[in-house]
Amino acid sequence: MSKSDWLEKDYYKVLGVDKDADADVIKKAYRKLARENHPDSKPGDAKAEDRFKAVSEAYSVLSDPAKRKEYDDTRSMFGAGAGGFRMPRGGGGTTFDLGDLFGNRGTSGAGAGGIGDLLGDIFSGGNTRRTNPQPRRGADVESQATISFREAVDGITLPLRMTSEAACRDCSGTGARSGTVPTVCVYCQGTGMQATSDGGPFAMTEPCPHCRGRGLVVADPCPTCNGSGRGVSTRTMQVRIPAGVKDGQRIRLRGKGAPGERGGPGGDLYVVVHVTPHPVFGRAGDNITLTVPITFDEAALGASVKVPTLSGGAVTLKVPAGTPNGRTFRVRGRGATRKDGTKGDLLVTVAVVVPEQLSAEARAAVETLRSQGGGVDPRAGLFTKASG
Repeated sequence: MSKSDWLEKDYYKVLGVDKDADADVIKKAYRKLARENHPDSKPGDAKAEDRFKAVSEAYSVLSDPAKRKEYDDTRSMFGAGAGGFRMPRGGGGTTFDLGDLFGNRGTSGAGAGGIGDLLGDIFSGGNTRRTNPQPRRGADVESQATISFREAVDGITLPLRMTSEAACRDCSGTGARSGTVPTVCVYCQGTGMQATSDGGPFAMTEPCPHCRGRGLVVADPCPTCNGSGRGVSTRTMQVRIPAGVKDGQRIRLRGKGAPGERGGPGGDLYVVVHVTPHPVFGRAGDNITLTVPITFDEAALGASVKVPTLSGGAVTLKVPAGTPNGRTFRVRGRGATRKDGTKGDLLVTVAVVVPEQLSAEARAAVETLRSQGGGVDPRAGLFTKASG
């Protein structure tokens, strides 16, 4: 009796009982059907003999609590119904031969196996194992890079000195002393994984504790790496920091981390970028920010003011008459480089500078301005609005 039989045959239907029938009901139904179809009571009746065998098979499973639970779990997991799997098609159904799906576990060739192999591995705890040690991916490596504000805006390629794990030079990564070779772990058959079961139909896999997931056991360890097969590798590589990178951004470089084992792929390199602040410019997304001081008369009467750009040149900003303190002007195309190659803008905020000391002539001019203010109170209605 195979696990595929459990999906093909409805033992509850064979005995004529419900799925929630207790042990006494199952036993009573079996005895009744066994008496009716026993070969001694119906000699020469081939159909009765077949029914007797089916009833006995069903009772052998349903009378055993452990087998019954395993049988119920199997059919529940794969959605089996009487006669096999049924899949809707055009409002009807098509019944598939489970024998074709499950295949023959004992047959060699590319067509052998099938879902039966899958079930066999699940219920046997995964005893079918490959004996060749599997490739292992290298570890991920994280590094730090500090660049200037301008380098962050424009992008830069810089040398990065990396220290990471690599194959031990003395043992070429085997972990065994020169002249010896490691052996395949007999506990996990070289897979590096071991199956454990809690008594249910499923088996969980975890790294083999005997070989620590390597799939290999070293009897005479390499004195340099103590049998780990890993050493320290120091290398310098050129890393491209893209334009527009932000402070604290983490850049991933695929395959640039620690080398893999047994032909496995390398890990990834993560570079955390730190950007030193600029004394004048700032960042707001893809835009560069700048605060420019202007005098009171420039704000009141208007002026053309030259402002610096990050590239080193200058642009002329036209400040209209009556410009308030804190107003921001946009200079297009003078910001940080975006991912699509276009540039953000330069945002210039003006700050009106009030002199700390005035000469006698300047004070007289300001007092004249105050007297000529036209009686306009800039705080008119302020307290009314404050009181709601």
